[in-house]
Formats: sequence, structure tokens, C-alpha cells
Amino acid sequence: MSETEPGFVFALTNPGSENALKLEVTTLKLPWQASYQRKGFVSFKVANLPGTSPQSVIVPPLACALRRCVSLGRASTRDEAASLIENHSSYRAGPIHFLRTLNGWGEREAEAALELPRLGECVGTILQLAEKEFWAGIHWHGPFLSPDPGGETILRMPVDSPSRAWLKLEEAVRFFGLQFSTKDVVVELGCAPGGVVLALLRRGVSVIGVDPAAMAEVIAGATVVDRQSITQARPWFFHCRKPAALTSRRDLGAEVTWFMSDMNQTPEVVLAECARFCKMAASIRNVLITLKLTDLTRIAEQARWHEALAALGFKSIHLQQFSVHHKEFALLATK
Repeated sequence: MSETEPGFVFALTNPGSENALKLEVTTLKLPWQASYQRKGFVSFKVANLPGTSPQSVIVPPLACALRRCVSLGRASTRDEAASLIENHSSYRAGPIHFLRTLNGWGEREAEAALELPRLGECVGTILQLAEKEFWAGIHWHGPFLSPDPGGETILRMPVDSPSRAWLKLEEAVRFFGLQFSTKDVVVELGCAPGGVVLALLRRGVSVIGVDPAAMAEVIAGATVVDRQSITQARPWFFHCRKPAALTSRRDLGAEVTWFMSDMNQTPEVVLAECARFCKMAASIRNVLITLKLTDLTRIAEQARWHEALAALGFKSIHLQQFSVHHKEFALLATK
């Protein structure tokens, strides 16, 4: 790609999110013009400014993009696409991920053969869209970029998980590179039946779950009945069987470090509850919220969600659609 001539990038997205991705690009006023589109794939024409490196072209975070690549062009065979990557001046024998989308999203290489990228490493992507249609691209791996081919998770839910919420938490951990400590205490709104709780407990993290509904039996062994007089070793789970609106400062205690929510509510309701809980527990330093967007055009409102969290003192805020659920987004904020 020349530094003074228009080039192309492509983004991989969940099938059905192509228009939302283009709306997001327009809303963020990126100098990208939509070009070629297939299921789960949108290419954009980008006018580089003089002196702009290819890396900077794909830096803008896009919530609807599972992966963003500088496009190296189209080829008729996989080998030709690989040659486009291997002959690029920025490529230095890093991993090349292959993803086939002939019948939708997405068929990967054998997981055992996957080579995960290192920070700063140039990664190649080969995408097969049709029998003789292969696209080659590169990106530079960094924070808040999925290490998995196409951004599609390679996670498999354990058989004893009570819900797919386990996958949401684990994909967020993998995508965002989240780190937990045994000193962390998470308060989760909408915790039943316990998919996220199970994932956190197995990471050594204690959880206060807020939900009137019952929890799955797999959580019983870690459950304590009195939040105020915990004597067992971590990790523990305390079930606050109340609606979120009736939860009090006493229910939370003084050790909560994370706020999480997987409630089936609008972004406005969830963010209002987040604000209330953060005021009740000043020790909260991190937020991870699942936003349910049945109407994907609401992606144009993301600036308002960022502003709501910034008003609470959060400095780093990221929104990302994951491959686990095509109309749910993870909103991460840290202080």
C-alpha cells in the first residue's frame, strides 16, 4: 500500500452485522468508503494521508469488527493469497490464519495447529469466500484485538456450565486480555443460572450474584449464606436474591472490585444500574457489561454509553461485538 495513494482495508464481522459495521464507520467519521461486501466481510477504500503508516490505517477500534486488516488483494488460490502475505515488506514469518466461509461463519484450521500472535507481531489472514475467491490481509497484533482467526472464538463450553454466559465471560477474557486476582470480588447483575459465576469461581474469583431466580446446582459448593460473616477460603459465591433495584450497600460489602451485568435490559437501564452500584461501592474499578442490541442500528449511539461511563470516572472504555452472540456487545471500562 502506498503512503500517498488510496488503499483498501477489510473487516470481518458477524453475518448480519455488515450494515451495522458500515453505519459505525460513518458515525465515527472514518475516511473509509465501503467497497466490496460478502457475508461476514466488508472491504473499504481508505485515503491515506502522506506519512501515514499502514499500521495506523487499521488502528481505529470498531465494535462490529472481529478483525481489521490491511488488504493485500484477491487471489484465486490459497497459495497465491499466502504469497501476497509472505512477500509483503512488513511480514516477518508471523502466524497466518486461514478462515473458510463458504457456508457461512466460519470454518477454521485445526485448533491444535493455531499459532497465537505476540504483541506487535504482523499477522496474516487468508479468507476464502468462494471456491476460487481468496482474500489476503495483514494486521499488527495489539491490545483489544482477538488472537483467534477472524476474531471467532475457539472456546468450547464445559459440559457442566449452566448457560452460554460462560462463553461470553471467557471470550471477553481472551479478547480483552483481562486479568483477575484472588483479591477481586465481582458483583454480577442477572447472574442466574450461573454461567459467568462458574467461570469466575474457577478463576479463583469470588462473586456476589444479584438475581431473584435460582442458581444451578453446580454453584452450590461455593455458596455462602451470610455475606457479612464469610469464613471459608476463597472463592465464594453469595446469592443476593433480590431485584437489582432493591440491592443495598450492605449486600455488597466493602471489597467489590468489578461490576458485571448480563441482564436482558436496554443499555440505558443497565448503565443506570451500573452507575447506582458504582456509587454504592466506591471500590469498583472495572466494569464488564453485556449490551443486548436487538436493533443493530443502535451501534450509532455508542458515544452516549462511553460518556455515561466516563462520567463515573472510568478512563479506558471499549465496546466489542463477540462471535458468541451476534446481537450482544461487551462493554469494558476500567479506571
